[in-house]
Amino acid sequence: MSLEKTRLRLGIVPLIDAAPLVAAKERGFFAMQGLEVEISREASWANIRDKVALGVLDGAHMLATMPLSASLGLGAIREKMVAAMGLNTGGNAITLSNALWERMAEADPAAMTRRPVTARALKTVIEEDRRQGRPPMTFAVVYPVSPHMLELRYWMASAGIDTERDLRLVVVPPPQMVAQLSAGNIDGYCVGEPWNSLAVSLGLGRVAITSRELWAGRVEKVFGVTESWARTHPQTHKAVLKALIQAACWCDENRGELAEILAQPAYVNAPAEVVRASLLGRFRYEFGGPEEDIPDFLLFHRHGANFPWRSQALWFLRQMARWRQLPPGVDMGRTMEEAYRPDLYRMAALELGLAVPTTDSKTEGTHAGLWTLTQASAPLEMGPDLFFDGSVFDPAAASQTSLPPGEEAAGA
Repeated sequence: MSLEKTRLRLGIVPLIDAAPLVAAKERGFFAMQGLEVEISREASWANIRDKVALGVLDGAHMLATMPLSASLGLGAIREKMVAAMGLNTGGNAITLSNALWERMAEADPAAMTRRPVTARALKTVIEEDRRQGRPPMTFAVVYPVSPHMLELRYWMASAGIDTERDLRLVVVPPPQMVAQLSAGNIDGYCVGEPWNSLAVSLGLGRVAITSRELWAGRVEKVFGVTESWARTHPQTHKAVLKALIQAACWCDENRGELAEILAQPAYVNAPAEVVRASLLGRFRYEFGGPEEDIPDFLLFHRHGANFPWRSQALWFLRQMARWRQLPPGVDMGRTMEEAYRPDLYRMAALELGLAVPTTDSKTEGTHAGLWTLTQASAPLEMGPDLFFDGSVFDPAAASQTSLPPGEEAAGA
């Protein structure tokens, strides 16, 4: 069948996980599907949300939470959006200023010598500041309803920090994080690469924990369009998905060449060596520290990285409810089913001859190593999916209207 539209404008935010869109254009995967695509580098996630909602962009690189939050109107615009594929897993980290790190090391040396670093020492520092009458510290995330916000709060709450009362949370666009940390305007942040590695390479901060350590195998970015665009452009949408799946496969296998492409000013605009190190999982947690290999720190296709798992969408929604970001009475099951569309992914991937999951959800947090998903059109090799605190999330057992013990309040 012919495509409803062949000339498209797709948005990205300058991050390494925009790679499938960039590679699809630069390596000709869009052209192979009969598409002429312009990549628009956007300054913030709010720009992405608004321009997709208003039709200025046909689709975009999006936060995995954005189709959910935009559909619910958690922001300036309410517009139903859908995610039919993930663009990557992993790639985020929590970075702290050197000054805060040193205070934490002094407050609780034992807690700071183990990896991944917990927020236990941070809680001690916060309590000392309160006793001394100091103002709360400030931490930045990239968007109010983002995986980064949920990751940062989850990490802090595990140590008993009340993220509503004990600190300030602000929104800073990803490319501005390093400058804000350098200026002393924030004490730490959660952002995608390369903006953690760049802070470390400049000697401005240290990485406490990566998303691979916090929750391995979680979708980080998705390709998103409005529900109305997907409905009126089904063949074009499928062609875009096929190009992005092919590009994601290429990205996993050609990381050196990918680094040179992404580093260009039109895309990420960062030193190629920093981009390359992130893509290869060669991570430095502190300036001058040893380079450590983090297996599968950032995946674009392998281990089911492109599949839009509804179990992960439900986890996002439950965390949003935990932090009082959802209005009362939201039907989480219906929201995740309308926003996350594994059926559309299957159609595109099967046409490419790829194996696909035959289930929309899976239990999260039970695999420390490689495992095989048998609920699939052919057995699929999957990767680790552990939470750093040992939690297990079973979507089949999870209530869609209530929260489990320990998650009822924002300070839980």
